Amino acid sequence: MSGPQPSEFPDDWEQLERCVSVLRRRALQASELSAVRTFSDQFLIKFLRARDGDVELSLKLLLNYQRWRRESPEISKCLSPSSVLGLLNTTYHTVLPQRDHTGSRVLIYRIGQWNPKDWSAFQVFRVSLMTSEIISTETETQRCGLKVIFDLQGWSLGHALQINPSLARKISSVLSDSFPLKVRGIHLVNEPMLFRPVFTMIRPFLPEKIKQRIHMHGADFQDTLSDFFSAPVLPPEYGGEGSSIEEVCQDWTNQLLESEELLQQIANHPTGDITVTPEDSLISEEVQTEQLSEG
Repeated sequence: MSGPQPSEFPDDWEQLERCVSVLRRRALQASELSAVRTFSDQFLIKFLRARDGDVELSLKLLLNYQRWRRESPEISKCLSPSSVLGLLNTTYHTVLPQRDHTGSRVLIYRIGQWNPKDWSAFQVFRVSLMTSEIISTETETQRCGLKVIFDLQGWSLGHALQINPSLARKISSVLSDSFPLKVRGIHLVNEPMLFRPVFTMIRPFLPEKIKQRIHMHGADFQDTLSDFFSAPVLPPEYGGEGSSIEEVCQDWTNQLLESEELLQQIANHPTGDITVTPEDSLISEEVQTEQLSEG
């Protein structure tokens, strides 16, 4: 494994401030955001770090994020961990307490713990969105991104039937160009033959850069995962020396539950920028009416 990979975007405040100022001006000029009055520094920095300070790419990402939220209310408007507590309590998902050698956050999804008779794909996707919103506020995660391990043991026809082309497009959109996080690696373990049609459906929507970061490990994953993650990072169930999968899943579930109010604020906010009030983030209808009449 190579050593830490520093972000390409220098974090001195003077340069950051200049980029934030330019991005804010460009965003407020965008026709899609014509009703928005302001964005906070903290919010815009997430998008700049996700695109290594490139203002044009950061603007595109910001616009895609806003569009995705508007077009996917069935997912984005209900970010309540308590509403999917039964799923979380099955040890379906966790964010590992220790980052990998590059500083990336490491997420695990255990698909076999998801019973498609009890939980819809939309509810399952919301779990990913909740976690993404929480970790996207972390400075080191903004800089170093995340890596995901999908354990597909137990994948069934019932799971496959939940993933239609529309949902596949939304999933791939978040992975590639609609959320302010860098996806540094996607690792599939225990992938069965039944999963291939779904992967074939998702793959065309992914950019080439993401496709190159997908690694399939099969059933003998413990040997090959160690090429990417050091032993202290992973739970014993995945060939590591960290805490058990049950323990780390419960710890992350608790963190999500503690973030319930914050997540609900994000879900209900017009732009997701909860560092400015909803009233400040969008021009009120009264002000818009006044501006039109003055025009």
